[in-house]
Amino acid sequence: MTGDIGGVCIVTQPGGGESEKNHTLDLSSIIAELTSVVVLTANLSAESKLREQQEVVEFGTKSFGDNPFVEAVWFLRNQINLCQAIREREEQVMLFFGATSYLLPILFARLLGKRVAILPRGNIPLSLRFRWEQRIPDVLARGLAGTVSLLERVNYRLAHGIITYTPAMAETLGVDRYEHKLYPMGARFIDTDRFTVEVPYKQRERTVGFLGRIVAEKRIQLLIDVVSHLPDDVLVRFIGDGSYRDELEQQLADEITTGRVEVVGWVDHDEVPAQLNRMRLLLLPSKTEGLPTTVLEALACGTPTYATPVSGVPDVVHEGETGFLMQQLDPESVATGITEILDREDLQTISESGRQLIEDEYSFEAAVRRYETILSGLCTD
Repeated sequence: MTGDIGGVCIVTQPGGGESEKNHTLDLSSIIAELTSVVVLTANLSAESKLREQQEVVEFGTKSFGDNPFVEAVWFLRNQINLCQAIREREEQVMLFFGATSYLLPILFARLLGKRVAILPRGNIPLSLRFRWEQRIPDVLARGLAGTVSLLERVNYRLAHGIITYTPAMAETLGVDRYEHKLYPMGARFIDTDRFTVEVPYKQRERTVGFLGRIVAEKRIQLLIDVVSHLPDDVLVRFIGDGSYRDELEQQLADEITTGRVEVVGWVDHDEVPAQLNRMRLLLLPSKTEGLPTTVLEALACGTPTYATPVSGVPDVVHEGETGFLMQQLDPESVATGITEILDREDLQTISESGRQLIEDEYSFEAAVRRYETILSGLCTD
């Protein structure tokens, strides 16, 4: 297989949190089963597991500060540095993982005769718009996000292949039109040995929880408002950290004092399976997602999810089978939905179905098989 593909460079943009680095590590581990891999990135810590397990070439740095115009300058500078890094590589496949708006490196890679694939991690322009609207006037934020979206559309046309986590994600991002070069099943894998059912579902308390970044785009305010509409015997647990945490703790101070709400804060990824095993239901009312790792990890732990039907979520959260979809997003409706779900008699079966889905479709072996097909297609088209 190695000789057919000629090696893969995974290109990621500088910055990103630990979650993004874990996703890159997962992707590189899958591809390493099929061919040689090098990761082109920046700003990795000296202790990064990615650095330990794969060859890493750092091409630049992330921008500093929250000014989107300063970010734009660094964005251009890093693209130029990345072109230089690509010129020095012999690998034949350039896989842009999340770096979907990197026009200059994609053009340069094509000029060098490389095979270019793009793997979006979610709706980046929308996420950037939400973040920028907190710092600059809305009209400027929308304009800048529109520019990023335009760059993405150009790059999708230039790429030899487009990989999405699920078919629904491809449709949401508008890349389903590229049917001739679309690979819509490039999902990640879940370590089913680490993420497993440790606490039998029937033994779990009536605990629901959110796990992730505590930021506005995750609709944390909605969850805050939901709390007052839930029965007193339902414990709500928030796990994670972010810019909205102070607001969360201020608004729910009384509920935290009485024990109806717990704010756990940030936990190491090694602790996530234990946290998920303490829940009967994971809550994820996000405005935008790709295919949330938290949902896959929850299902692997036998924890159903109640989530908004955004991007790739409906491809894994099957209504009434592996989880539940939020169709109405007012606090009363969400609280009613939570209560009705917790009172269902078939939750044990739904828990088992979610675990089975992960074993069948999102194991490491299944992911390797998918990427063998994807890379073979890229190199023979």
